Amino acid sequence: MRPRPRRALVAAVVALLVLAGCADPQPADRPADPAAGADDLRYGPAPVPEPGVTLQPDVVLVGGGGRSVRSVTADGLTWRLDRRARNADALAPGKVMFVTGRGVGRVLDVAPDGGDLLVTIGPVDITEVVRDGTFARRGITLADPIVYPAGAASWADDAPAPPSTYGRSAPLRRPAARAPADQPVQPPPQRGGDVAATAHGYQVYSTCCTNGVGVHFTYDDGGVRLVGTVTLTFSRPDATFHLAIGGGTVTRAELEIGGGFGIKVDFEGGIRDGRNHSRSFPVPVDITFPIGQVLGIPLSFTIGQTLSVTTAFGAKLGTVKGSGEFALAGSLGFGYADGAAGPRISKRVQRRSSLLNSLTGVPVGVMGLVIRHGVRFTVGISAFLFTAGVYFELVTSYGSTLGSALGAPYAQCRGVGIGVRAVFGVGYRILEPVVRVLNTFLSLLTPHRAAAIGPIPAQAGPRWSTTVHDAEEVVPDVAVCGRPPR
Repeated sequence: MRPRPRRALVAAVVALLVLAGCADPQPADRPADPAAGADDLRYGPAPVPEPGVTLQPDVVLVGGGGRSVRSVTADGLTWRLDRRARNADALAPGKVMFVTGRGVGRVLDVAPDGGDLLVTIGPVDITEVVRDGTFARRGITLADPIVYPAGAASWADDAPAPPSTYGRSAPLRRPAARAPADQPVQPPPQRGGDVAATAHGYQVYSTCCTNGVGVHFTYDDGGVRLVGTVTLTFSRPDATFHLAIGGGTVTRAELEIGGGFGIKVDFEGGIRDGRNHSRSFPVPVDITFPIGQVLGIPLSFTIGQTLSVTTAFGAKLGTVKGSGEFALAGSLGFGYADGAAGPRISKRVQRRSSLLNSLTGVPVGVMGLVIRHGVRFTVGISAFLFTAGVYFELVTSYGSTLGSALGAPYAQCRGVGIGVRAVFGVGYRILEPVVRVLNTFLSLLTPHRAAAIGPIPAQAGPRWSTTVHDAEEVVPDVAVCGRPPR
């Protein structure tokens, strides 16, 4: 018996639907799968703006989230994206790419590479992404962090390596270019707050968050040897924030971190026919606590650290060693509203162990050393150097001297200076030496689509600062001993 025309038509429609279901959908439209969770963990979750938030008109939402990201270079400058991702073809120099919570930046250049796009970005202020919106959370528990190592980032070296053609049509000076497969990319994240890294000749070990956040460092160039640990101590911290943006302007900003804070340092240094040096660099590790979607914007609480070390050894041979610990504050934070800003720091400064009394060594001449440790707390978007949002940074400087007191023949000069400064605001801030390295790197590149690549600014957005603690001690109290370095 011949099938009725109606049944034949239904069968044909069903067959077409089945065939259509077998087609490969665009990355942004694929159903959820286990791999998507892994991609979102590595590159960040996708933005899904809700009605309560308005983005700036030049923001391009690239579909697919972490599934559309193939890799990211270690310096965070170049993102390799799937060309099929929704809105990827709208990316152009001057636009703002927003693909994930960690993948946000001003587009500097776009270059095709087979089925991918190589998008080079620079930093953006959060008000360059959000025009209107109010974001707030209370009682964010800072436990179980996700740790993102940067890997072999160009800004972690004294001088950047010559760029390859990865992400550009050709390097300006045409050095021996590395193939894209050889370009350093960011390694995957890990659970837990401890990770080793290398920066500016230093081996650094970033730790968080059982008893605080800190850096253990070692340096040995054959002439100068340094070993030390700097820590901002705390216990069971939590955070609260509020950020209101209207018309692309911050109207209210608050950030408070509780947990009982202190500072701690121990170090040992020596010189044998070596040269003094000064290094200042970000520790190439992000310590991140995902907050989740707030009005559809994926926000994170991120801890970043900086380390500066300056030696002032006045002889070709000598050693110095010391350690100390101080209670500092019950909570840290700031508030801004109606054009006025101020710190919110419950100070409780108390010495737990004396750095001055601990100073020992064999100084053949004066041995001076300055160590600065910066810890920045940020609630916002993007990653590493480009992290932007509401931030509070505490910078602690330890200066020490040990040497013979010419005016006091029966004693050595010992001096200690400790300064703690808070910097807070909304936006981003990058160390000047790092900005110089990045801009040197970018200046060597010939863009594929951009007319030219301008320099990256060191900071954006309003910021303020205040002195939290400042003290120094010198023994014996004689003029010849001078003052400790700061």
